[in-house]
Amino acid sequence: MGLRLFLGIWLSIVIILGLSLPMVAQPLHWYDLPVIPGLEDKARIIFFHVPTAWLSVLAFLSALFYGIRYLRKKDHLDDIRSASAAGIGLMFCLLATVTGAIWAKFSWGTYWNWDPRQTSIFVLLLIYGAYFALRSAVENEEKRAALSAVYAIIAGVTMPFFMFIMPRIISSLHPEPLINAQGKVHMNTTMLMVFLASLAGFTGLYYWIWSLQVRAQRLLSDSTQSQGGHERG
Repeated sequence: MGLRLFLGIWLSIVIILGLSLPMVAQPLHWYDLPVIPGLEDKARIIFFHVPTAWLSVLAFLSALFYGIRYLRKKDHLDDIRSASAAGIGLMFCLLATVTGAIWAKFSWGTYWNWDPRQTSIFVLLLIYGAYFALRSAVENEEKRAALSAVYAIIAGVTMPFFMFIMPRIISSLHPEPLINAQGKVHMNTTMLMVFLASLAGFTGLYYWIWSLQVRAQRLLSDSTQSQGGHERG
């Protein structure tokens, strides 16, 4: 209850600040945000688009980690943790796709044009969609967990290529105004603080959702096993 309340207040403040602070060509006050050339006021979506993409990466890596743990220890709880992380990652990957499409509409005039970044994230959606198709197709619990763990590991290893490498080795229209060739961040202190606060808040949101999902799936699994025991008895 305490974490939920804290996250609600934290993210509410981030949303209010991200949407209400003025963007000006030459920031003179602490509350001014700098205008990003080519994006102008539409750049505010970065406070929400980038965190959702970041959570996709975090969740898919978590699915990989617990997939490895399952193969090593054969603990059913690790399978639940891995599958829960993959599901949340798929959800945030979809949100990143949607917010990116909205950004594309304002910047390019169309929601979708198969830009390398859009293509790569679409492939990720297919990969992790197939993960859940695999889980639903295998009835045996141990076999499902083992196959899912192997799949989560392979998908997690390929994920950085689609998320970070492919969009950078192919010419893209995706805006890169935040980091220049020298790696310096084009944000003033206020914008950077709001951005980092958004990343922190969304990361906390991921952990909270993942914890709830794991507990719910564990209770469901225990209930199913208990019912199965009663029926055999």
